[in-house]
Amino acid sequence: MKKLFIPLLLACIAVGTSSAQQSVTAERIGNHIDVMVADKLFTSYRFLDDEKYPFFFPVNGPLSGASVTGMRNALYPHQASLFIACDRLNGANYWQEGLQWGRIVSLGPRIVCAKGSQVVIEDECVWKRPGAEASVRDKRTFTISSPDTNTYQIDLDLQLEMLCDVTIEKTIHSLVCARMAEDLSVRCGGVVGNSVGKSGIDECFGEKADWVDYYGFRKTGTEGIAIMQHPLSDWYPAPWFIRDYGLFSPSIINWPANGKATSYPKGTVLHFRYRILVHGGTTDEAGVGKAYKQFTAPTTIKQ
Repeated sequence: MKKLFIPLLLACIAVGTSSAQQSVTAERIGNHIDVMVADKLFTSYRFLDDEKYPFFFPVNGPLSGASVTGMRNALYPHQASLFIACDRLNGANYWQEGLQWGRIVSLGPRIVCAKGSQVVIEDECVWKRPGAEASVRDKRTFTISSPDTNTYQIDLDLQLEMLCDVTIEKTIHSLVCARMAEDLSVRCGGVVGNSVGKSGIDECFGEKADWVDYYGFRKTGTEGIAIMQHPLSDWYPAPWFIRDYGLFSPSIINWPANGKATSYPKGTVLHFRYRILVHGGTTDEAGVGKAYKQFTAPTTIKQ
């Protein structure tokens, strides 16, 4: 398995700050951590006792100040903004509503770095359901920054440890997902494109790509989200699951090699690294391709 080690000491040090980079702060308030960029709310990491999993909401855009992600609707009440989840794992469902089918439970996040050019939040979560042994322990580190006034950035280092033998059946629902706000969705005129030059749902769905960018148009300006997968991640390059109503995620579980299931013995540890870019402008205007090169540059990672 590929391994990613990002020492927190290094993560807490301001690196390559520029005049355009904005200050970031983090503060825990009850069951959520608010992240401010230049004294304006960017996002909240929420870890509530009655929720399926921890998630970020809102995820405010740099131009509008309104969330670029959506928080559920009548058709998809289980899709909470920006989240980590998975369906059909050891007979459990860590994605859709119904806590009795399984929950991803935060053991209590902590703020490692509370202010500066970036903030760092750590959390450890256990995947469990009533009447069964816990199946997965995940460790997640979020490093949040704002490289310029047009861009907010969440770098996610994620480790999944199998606490027992784990089998994930073929499922369209797995791991890091974003649900776009309805007004930015393709159904409402939004645009989807990927790193290999394809555009539109039909061309991008099921395709392997380093990143996918999803953006739309508001009176306050164009805003969107790009999700990037690092080449040292397990499952790289994962094909993409994308919907015109706004959901998108890099997920190999919908296309397993054997066509049926993916299995991991107890003790297996999977490592993933993602960058989530919340940006103003189109893909080209936001420099998504350039941001991916910076994300994957050798100096940004230690093995």
